[in-house]
Amino acid sequence: MPKVLVSDKLAQEGVDILKQAADVDINTGLSEDELCKIIGGYDALVIRSGTQVTAKVLEAATNLKIIGRAGVGVDNVDVPVATEKGIIVVNSPGGNTIAAAELTVAMLLALSRNIPQAYLSMQSKEWNRSKYTGNEVYKKTLGILGLGKIGQEVAKRCQSFGMKVLAYDPFLGAEVGEQLGVELWSSRTASSAATT
Repeated sequence: MPKVLVSDKLAQEGVDILKQAADVDINTGLSEDELCKIIGGYDALVIRSGTQVTAKVLEAATNLKIIGRAGVGVDNVDVPVATEKGIIVVNSPGGNTIAAAELTVAMLLALSRNIPQAYLSMQSKEWNRSKYTGNEVYKKTLGILGLGKIGQEVAKRCQSFGMKVLAYDPFLGAEVGEQLGVELWSSRTASSAATT
C-alpha cells in the first residue's frame, strides 16, 4: 500500500478519502530539516501553503512520486526540480473557487453598505443609521480584472444583483464574454474608450 504524508492541516474528509487507498501519516509543522529526515519513506506528499517543498526536500525524497497541493497554486514547490526528478506536482484549482467568489461579493456589499463602520458605531452604543446607509449595487457597473474561474463566479453573483459587469482578460475571446453576459474589454477596447 502506498505511503502518504500529509504535512499541512487538511480537512478530515480529505484524510478519510486518502485512507481508503493508502497508509496515511499526518505530521504538520515540520521544518525543512525534519521533513528531509522522513520524506524518503513516502510515495506521496499532500500539502497546503505551509510546507515548503524545496530542492533540498526533493533531493531527500527518494521514493516520492507525487506532490498534491490542496489549493490553487504550487508556488511553495520547486516544480523544476520535482519535474527533473520525475515527481508529478498537482493542485486543486477549483477547490476554493466558490468560497473566494462569495468572499469577494461579501466584501463588495460590506463596502457599499458601510457595514464595518456601522458595526463599529453600534459597538460604541451609537445609532447613526442615516450616516451608514451606503449605496445600492443595483444598476452599478463592476469591473473585473481577470475572468478566470473565480472572476466568472463573481460576475454571475453580481449580475444577480442587477449589476452591469465589465471584464478585462487578455486570454479570453469575446465569445466567452457573450456566453457569460459580460462586456469583455481588451487593450484595444480600453484604448478606444479612453480617446472618446
